[in-house]
Amino acid sequence: MIDWLGDGTMAAIVGLVTGVMLGLAARLGRFCTLGAIEDYFYGNNDLRLRMWGVAIGVAVFGTFGLMAGGLLSPMDTIYLGFAFAPIGAIFGGLVFGYGMALAGNCGYGALARLGGGDLRNFVIVVVMGIAAFATISGPLAYLRVAVFPQGRADAPAGIAHTLGEVVGVSPNLIGMIAGLVILALTIAPSHVRKAPEYIAWGAVVGLSVVLAWAGTQWIAEYAFNPAIVASHTFAAPLGETILWTMTASGSSLSFAVGSVCGVWCGAFLGSLIKGHFRWEACEDPRELRRQVFGAALMGVGAVVAMGCSIGQGLSAMSVLAWSAPLVVASIFAGAWLGLRQLIAGWAPAE
Repeated sequence: MIDWLGDGTMAAIVGLVTGVMLGLAARLGRFCTLGAIEDYFYGNNDLRLRMWGVAIGVAVFGTFGLMAGGLLSPMDTIYLGFAFAPIGAIFGGLVFGYGMALAGNCGYGALARLGGGDLRNFVIVVVMGIAAFATISGPLAYLRVAVFPQGRADAPAGIAHTLGEVVGVSPNLIGMIAGLVILALTIAPSHVRKAPEYIAWGAVVGLSVVLAWAGTQWIAEYAFNPAIVASHTFAAPLGETILWTMTASGSSLSFAVGSVCGVWCGAFLGSLIKGHFRWEACEDPRELRRQVFGAALMGVGAVVAMGCSIGQGLSAMSVLAWSAPLVVASIFAGAWLGLRQLIAGWAPAE
């Protein structure tokens, strides 16, 4: 099949199928990073945050299951293959989280809302993609490399692998146990088990990450040309998709392009199923200015942190990379600061 379709097209198909799962989860299951944070801090509701916990638990267990079965090589993943850079993780996460609050969405959420007809999020997608590429290989790349250098790791830069080396236990076993523990702790409260739809859609999200790792690793094993082993993230892939739409006749498809298109298609389908599709546009110049600025910050922050809320929060977390919990905590802190500015302002409480 790879000989017939080509490894790029096959990777795009993997991205498309697993991206559709993410898009459906966003529209039908209301899976959303910023929405979960807003519900927790301002709505006293942790269900969507616990949906994230389910997704992480399933992703961790499934990914380490792939490693245990020889279906995923840890060093082939970008999150374990690059050395842990805590300063970049913290700074990038804070910038991304703050930008997410200003824009009103992350890259994944913007794609999902765009699939529902919200043209305001088209601006976020485009600006975020361009800002990410400007930071990867454009004029901001010189500053990024100088201030936040990123180098290859000599051994998997992951929590399970480091712990396994210390205690002499298989990192795959540690990872699978960690995934089950995360899942059990997440669904332990009775109010979570009374909302099975949240558990189900969280599991769908986690499974999409696992299937992406499995599919791209299989392609890398059998492809004639070197292929990238990847799972979902939505910063650089937005820029890559924009670039592909302009140069498709002279370039090949990739997992990133398929992933972006898959989320949009899944969200579009989900919005039709729910009857929520409607065209929307920005009527307030101040809102548009805030969204453009926030999207630019997200593009820069995600590249410095080596992943967005999905890239680090799910894909990197699925391999228990050292960077993942630090970036996620920084994203939460940055989002809290941004939401506080938007909702309450900076005036001290009386």
